[in-house]
Amino acid sequence: MSAKERRVVVTGLGALSPLASGAEETFRRLLAGENGIKTIERWDTSRHTTKFAGEIQGVHFHPGDHFDRKELKRLDLFSQIGLVAAREAFQDSGLGEGNFDPTRAGAVLGTGIGGINSILEQHDVYKGGGPRRITPFFIPNTMANALPGNVAIEFGLQGPCFSTSSACASSGHAIGMALREIRSGEADVMLTGGAEATTNFLCVAGFNSLKALSKRNEAPDKASRPFDTERDGFVMGEGSGVLVLESLEHAQKRGAKIYCEMAGFGQTDDAGHITAPDATAKVPSRAMSKAMEDAGMNPEEVDYVNAHGTSTSLNDAMETVAIKMALGERVKDIAISSSKSMIGHLIGAASAVEGVICALSLHQQAAHATRNLEHPDVDNGCDLDYMQGAAREMPIRGVLSNSFGFGGHNVTLAFRRF
Repeated sequence: MSAKERRVVVTGLGALSPLASGAEETFRRLLAGENGIKTIERWDTSRHTTKFAGEIQGVHFHPGDHFDRKELKRLDLFSQIGLVAAREAFQDSGLGEGNFDPTRAGAVLGTGIGGINSILEQHDVYKGGGPRRITPFFIPNTMANALPGNVAIEFGLQGPCFSTSSACASSGHAIGMALREIRSGEADVMLTGGAEATTNFLCVAGFNSLKALSKRNEAPDKASRPFDTERDGFVMGEGSGVLVLESLEHAQKRGAKIYCEMAGFGQTDDAGHITAPDATAKVPSRAMSKAMEDAGMNPEEVDYVNAHGTSTSLNDAMETVAIKMALGERVKDIAISSSKSMIGHLIGAASAVEGVICALSLHQQAAHATRNLEHPDVDNGCDLDYMQGAAREMPIRGVLSNSFGFGGHNVTLAFRRF
């Protein structure tokens, strides 16, 4: 059996998002058009240009509900929330002792920034008490690979295990690599996705210095407005998403519930600018075409695109052109929406949570709308069906999910109804 003949399916889902704790609840609230963007209250924003974000801390996530004091010392916040999503996905999949081989199971998980909260915390410790006060857990807490390592420890996964870091495409790369590990025959089961916890004062200040964030402080719930004429930047978010991928043969043998098929993966790099996207859209479009080719999917099979849709002037216009290039005449009949309009931009975890959303869209045959899209930016080419208004129940056969990151990284994932 060739690599592409070894079909891969999604059998478990987990998520923590600014909308909810849990994959199904996050999706339900997205379909309802609810908003997860609020004014930041955990730290003093008085000197900050942007004062809001899509937070989970103290809202949908309380560390003490999931970990004891000893565990909290050993886990940075991004690992904590990643583990919570992994636990949900693992339980949802029905995997357990005796129904999978741990030597043929692994974890590939992405993060854009990793253990930044431990760095901030230990910097304060160092200033107050010097080098001898630094915790021995500092280095293992901050490593990007701490998340897949801790997931492997938690579930006894002894197969392929590593992290990916490519800014906002990190989790997309992780899912694509996990797909390849199963196709290649190296594994039967992979936990994949990612986590990010960057709604802290330093990361918000950093993105503000790039002039990337929305400044709509008077109405945070209206700030993320992909493809709209009044968009003024993206909204920071945090969260985690994990998908359990299995070979179809393995999943069917154990009688697993199957959400959809993980069908294809495309990746390219602009090789142009460290933060600005390819203005021609040719390179991101090629990632979409490569994902469809990898999936054996033609444009006529694509019914929904979960857009990168950041609510920035550069991305939304460029992505629209990329979608048109990749899908041709079919594009006029395809529904497109941006999850970031309700949960913000989860940076390295964006592809993971959006991947969970795509799996549920296929499973439930429904797609959420793009919130806050009041005046589509048609003058700059944003003239497609971005699902303005309400969610839709509709036949969905194929889904593409785009993720584009600083560094010129472009990832498209292709999902198919099972």
